[in-house]
Amino acid sequence: MHYNLLPSKIIIRLPWGSGEQVFGSTMVLSGKIHVEVEKAGEESTVSKITEILNSTVDFESSTQLRATLLSERLVKPILIAGGGALPLLGFNGALAVINAYPGQKLMIIGPITIMNYLNLASKQGILVKDGRSLELLNQVDTLVFDKTGTLTETQPHVGGIHCHAGYDEDEVLRFAAAAESKQTHPLAKAIIEEAERRGLVLPAIDESEYKIGYGLTVEIEGKQVHVGSERFMAAENLPMPVDLQEKQTLCNHEGYTLVVVAVDNRIVGGIELLPTIRPEAKAVIAQLKRRENIEHMYIISGDNEIPTRKLARELGIDNYFAETLPENKAGLIERLQREGRFICYVGDGINDSIALKKSQVSISLRGASTIATDTAQIVLMDQGLTHLDRLFDLAAGFNRNMDRAFMLVLIPAVMSLSGAFLLGFGFAPTVFVRFAGLFLGLGNATMPLLEGPNKPKLPFPEGSDTATKLPITG
Repeated sequence: MHYNLLPSKIIIRLPWGSGEQVFGSTMVLSGKIHVEVEKAGEESTVSKITEILNSTVDFESSTQLRATLLSERLVKPILIAGGGALPLLGFNGALAVINAYPGQKLMIIGPITIMNYLNLASKQGILVKDGRSLELLNQVDTLVFDKTGTLTETQPHVGGIHCHAGYDEDEVLRFAAAAESKQTHPLAKAIIEEAERRGLVLPAIDESEYKIGYGLTVEIEGKQVHVGSERFMAAENLPMPVDLQEKQTLCNHEGYTLVVVAVDNRIVGGIELLPTIRPEAKAVIAQLKRRENIEHMYIISGDNEIPTRKLARELGIDNYFAETLPENKAGLIERLQREGRFICYVGDGINDSIALKKSQVSISLRGASTIATDTAQIVLMDQGLTHLDRLFDLAAGFNRNMDRAFMLVLIPAVMSLSGAFLLGFGFAPTVFVRFAGLFLGLGNATMPLLEGPNKPKLPFPEGSDTATKLPITG
C-alpha cells in the first residue's frame, strides 16, 4: 500500500492487515484489496480538505505590489497640489504639477520588470505563478518544510543487511532482489537498485510458482524463497531469530521497514530500508541558513518523533513538529504567524494545500499533487529543491531592481514639482523630464534580460560522489 498524495507521511507496509483503515487517494502497488466504504463524497478526508481550502482566505489577496500601492497613494496628493498651483502658477503651471504624477510610469515599468523576472526564473526551472511572491520572498524570515516527498524522496534505500544461517549480505540481497524483480513499488525498487549497485547478477524466477499474499513466494534456482514482513513469515510458520525480532521492534518504533528473507523455509536475513534524504537537501538548507533574513526553519511531519528528529538533526534544522495530522498543519502556520513570523511553506501533498494557502509565500514541486501545485505561488520544475536558494536570489534581485525603478521614477517627479513651484516650469519641460525618467525606468526594467541563467550554488560538483542519497543516520 502506498499513501502517495494525501497523508503527511508515506506508509509502505507488507502486509496490509484485515480491518485496517485505508484513506482515499491510496494507490495499490501490488496485489489487491477489498475495502468497505465508510465515508464517501463530502464526508471523505480529501473532500474536507478541498472544502477547507476553498473557504480559506489566502494571504496574497490582501497584498499589492509596491508600484500599484504607491500609484494609488499619490493620486490625491498630486490632484491637491495641482489645484493649489492653479491660482499660484496659472493653468500652465498647474498642468506641469499634475504632469509630474509618476503613477503611469510605475504601472508600466512594474509589470515589465515582473515579466522579465518571471522569464528569467522560467529559464532556471522555476515557475512563478504569482509575481507578488517575488515581492514577498524578501520579507520571509521563517521557512517551513513538509517532510515526506519534500525533504525526503518517496523511495527508501537499503540501510543494513542482517544475515543468518551462513548466508552473506550479497546472497541475502540477491535472493530478495530476484524475488522483487517483477515488482514496481518503492521497496522493490530500493532492493533492486542496491543489488545493481553491488553488481549482483540476478537469477531468473519461475513465475508459475510466484504468488502475492502478505509477501512474495518464488522458486529461484530450485529453492523456495519467501520475501516479506514479520507477519508474512509468521503466517508461513517461519520463526524469526531473536536479533531480527529486536531489529523489527526498533524499526517499528523509528518508522523504518525491515524486509525479511527466507530460503527453503529458513530465515536467512533481513534488509533494513531507510528514508532517503533528497541528494540536494543538505546543501540547499546550508545555503538558506546563511541568508540574513532567514531566522527560523521548521519541519512538519506526520511521522513519529524519532525519525523526524533524526532528519532535522541530519539537515541542521533546529525546530520540528512530529505526528502532525493533515488538518493541523494550517493551524501550526497560523500559530507561527501570530508570533510575528513571515512564512514560506514548501510542500507537495494534498494535506499541504491549506498550509500553502495560509502562508505568505508557498512553494511546491513539479510532480506533486495537483491541489498542491495549483495552490502554490511557485513551483520548482526540477522536482527537487536545487533551485530554492536561487529563487531567493531572484527575489532579492527583483526587489533591488524595483528600488532603482522607484528612484528613476520619483526623482523626475520631484524635479518637475520643484521646477514648477520654484523655477517656473511649464507643461513642456515637465514632459521632457517625465519621458527621460520613463526611458531610464524601462532600461532598468530590461536589465534582467541581460542576466544568464546561473547554475545553483551547491557545494559539490555535479556528478561527484558527494551528490548521492543521504541516509537518516542515528
